[in-house]
Amino acid sequence: MTVRNLEALFQPRSVVLIGEGGDLDRRILRNLLSEPFQGPVMPLMQGVSSLAAVPVYSSLEQLPAIPDLAVITQPVGHVPDWIRRLGELGTRGVMVARSVSPDCSYERSKELEQALLEAARPYMIRVVGPGSSCLSVPHLGLHASTMPVTLEPGRAALVTKSSAMAGAALQWCAEHGAGLSHVIHIGGAVDVDLGDSFDYLATDHRARAVIVYLERVRRTRKFMSALRRLARMKPVIVLKPVEVGADEIDDFVYDAAFRRAGVVRVDDLEELFSAVEILETSRPPGRDGTLGIIGNSRSLGLLAGNALRRYDNSPQRISAESSDKLAGLARDPEASDNPLDLGGDAGASEYDKALDILGGDRQVSGILAIKSPGASDDGQEVAEVIVKHAKRLRKPLLAAWGNSAGESGKSFLEDKVPAFEYPEEAVRAFSRLLQYRRSQTLLMQTPPSVPEDFTPDYEQARLILSAALTAGRDQLNEYQTQRLLSAYGIPSVETRRASDPEQAAEVAEEFDQPVVLKLMSPEVELKSQVGGVVLDLEGGAAVYAQAQAMLERLHKVSGDDAAFDGFAVQPMSRRDGAFELTVGVRPGGQFGPVIYFGHGGTETEAIADWACGMPPLNMHLAREIMQRTRIYSMLKGSGLRGGDLDAIALTMIKLAQMVIDFGSVKSLDINPLWSTRQGVLAIDAGVEVRPHPGEAADYLPIRPYPQHLTEQIELRDGRQCQLRAVLPEDGPQLNAMVERTPPEQVRMRFFQALKTLPQEMSARLTQIDYDREMALVVTEPGVAGRAKMLGIVRISADPDLEGAEYDIMLDPGVAGLGLGKMLMRRIIKYARERGVGEIYGEVLRENEAMLRINQALGFVVEVSEDDPSLMHVRLPLS
Repeated sequence: MTVRNLEALFQPRSVVLIGEGGDLDRRILRNLLSEPFQGPVMPLMQGVSSLAAVPVYSSLEQLPAIPDLAVITQPVGHVPDWIRRLGELGTRGVMVARSVSPDCSYERSKELEQALLEAARPYMIRVVGPGSSCLSVPHLGLHASTMPVTLEPGRAALVTKSSAMAGAALQWCAEHGAGLSHVIHIGGAVDVDLGDSFDYLATDHRARAVIVYLERVRRTRKFMSALRRLARMKPVIVLKPVEVGADEIDDFVYDAAFRRAGVVRVDDLEELFSAVEILETSRPPGRDGTLGIIGNSRSLGLLAGNALRRYDNSPQRISAESSDKLAGLARDPEASDNPLDLGGDAGASEYDKALDILGGDRQVSGILAIKSPGASDDGQEVAEVIVKHAKRLRKPLLAAWGNSAGESGKSFLEDKVPAFEYPEEAVRAFSRLLQYRRSQTLLMQTPPSVPEDFTPDYEQARLILSAALTAGRDQLNEYQTQRLLSAYGIPSVETRRASDPEQAAEVAEEFDQPVVLKLMSPEVELKSQVGGVVLDLEGGAAVYAQAQAMLERLHKVSGDDAAFDGFAVQPMSRRDGAFELTVGVRPGGQFGPVIYFGHGGTETEAIADWACGMPPLNMHLAREIMQRTRIYSMLKGSGLRGGDLDAIALTMIKLAQMVIDFGSVKSLDINPLWSTRQGVLAIDAGVEVRPHPGEAADYLPIRPYPQHLTEQIELRDGRQCQLRAVLPEDGPQLNAMVERTPPEQVRMRFFQALKTLPQEMSARLTQIDYDREMALVVTEPGVAGRAKMLGIVRISADPDLEGAEYDIMLDPGVAGLGLGKMLMRRIIKYARERGVGEIYGEVLRENEAMLRINQALGFVVEVSEDDPSLMHVRLPLS
């Protein structure tokens, strides 16, 4: 993951076009010359003296300037040689316009792509393509495109893997008079891919938002790290179609990935482009709440209400106080107050009063004003009222104005009020605002601490899985499954193994209650084939008879030498009003395993009420997955019947930790998981396993928590403490440490006066991407989020790992105990192991204690070139 030399692609000072003089070259050259690009544009072709009235060079040696960017239209097989020659000249960016020929075999295509990479690597040249049709940066006048470009500079960038999508974007912008800051078609993405593009755009101030079209993702770890970073800095809107024939779970996994990254997913081309406008021009809703709908047409109001129920199933109620006030404005006081029908002849005064009422209602998070185009002739006056309220309100106000807005539409456009032709479009846009607010809240929320100190029995789990794999099994039997769940602290029905019918009878007598008897055999995929499950058996004699009969049926179906693992004997469990849920692990393709939750029982597939998320999880992320199901509202419940939401979430966290620990767990299904107010109980479960030599840190798209960094330490005063990587749950304790610290020390750390940490800053410091950042904390013994924090040190690396900026803060109560130097040594050791080139930071000149630590650890200390009150410190690690 790197942004090295990407400026040669997106901010070149000179461009060379290397081609053959055909139509493709003419189109690209016309685009390159269509706007006043500040640097030279130099065509280079053999046997051609001029192209589009522009002189053509015949060799690299003839060029008047070293090109930053080379656009190559020759066949891909010729490109590696050009890359080597350009690299020797000093070029650092190449766009390969042609694709690999469709006549090439898969193996030959991969050989050509590898040849491109090998040619570029020694010179650190960045390659876009092959098959890149557009690299456009309008504010520079750069349009390296194979298709016509008429594009104004805009505030949103487009990144796409589809040439057709790039063309559609250019056409849409031309038709709507819109602009883009960048159009990046990555083509075959042999080098520069989605992740690289995201990393570059994250720091380009001209791209205020990013829209993305993709179909499949490679390099998921890189993709997720870059997308999460980008989404924290600016709105990201994604369009990903569902592929024909794709597994249903495939789209659910992409949806989970986008939610985890904090981006907004849209459904079609029109929405992709309009979503940027709505996110830029509207204030986001301050909270989840009601969309207040007012208008002069009952029919249009009802259509808007129907659309709202499709996109957001939360109750759409306004306060009783607002309802009473609006009754005086309604055409029919007995009709609905949301949507509110003001009557066909409603004018500016009625709209003004209604907007005043809804604007002051805290239950209303947004307002939609509808005006039927033919109802009255004072549309401009009503529009002015809407614009007035839009400027003062701290919640989004949208307009649905029909297709004859006239001067009204100009008012909306000039004052950046989102206006739509149909109410349904406006409702869909509002739903995207809500989606964006929720996704950003998910990124920035400090989750609650885990409600118990959870430590799995890793060794027991390893032995269970190893035994199954060594025996060549791809499934665990009931006894192994129960022991695996027990190793991870997941409550389950006690299961005892019996090797024969006699022992099964003895176990049943020991339980002294009705039992369930299950046959365990890898020969049987469905136990119903041999009657392999019998419920509610009382006494040893009944169990013995059923066990004997099961064995006979097994031998009849699979032969006398059929593999037999014994019997599982379990006490009968009574439901007593428990909810039947399902939780587990499912394969998520290139995104690795996903954790799912939903409505359980025998009708799980028919009900199809489930949602999934990506590991690792914490309590907040687990609850967010649950909230996306219909059964969640029943689990919240009231009175005696309800579910233990914390216990359910903790079960999901434990399953996420299991797949982090063991890549050999391919799938795990608990169905049903009974849930009451008193907790959860896994009634039945199945586990599918596979050989998997890799570690979770290598195959999960989000690097899991680095547990190996945890250690116990002792301070000079004898206090026992824990040193570990930061967790999202640490946010409140970090804030508490800031509040305990004298203002002057806080200023030295944050370079500003703070009495408490803003929520967003707290989240940024504790919810980190362990692939790019690391923060080590020292706490007193206890659970994360509750244990007092005594110190934190943090590094944030650039995508190339060339350098990482550090910062450190200590609790005033540990001053003089050597904790600062110890934390610095630990983070330096970690950075060196990760391959970081150097650690650097900015320290106030007056912060003498920190500067002494820097000098003792070998940092180079220099006065900052930008500010003499700052000292720049750096420690080369390579």
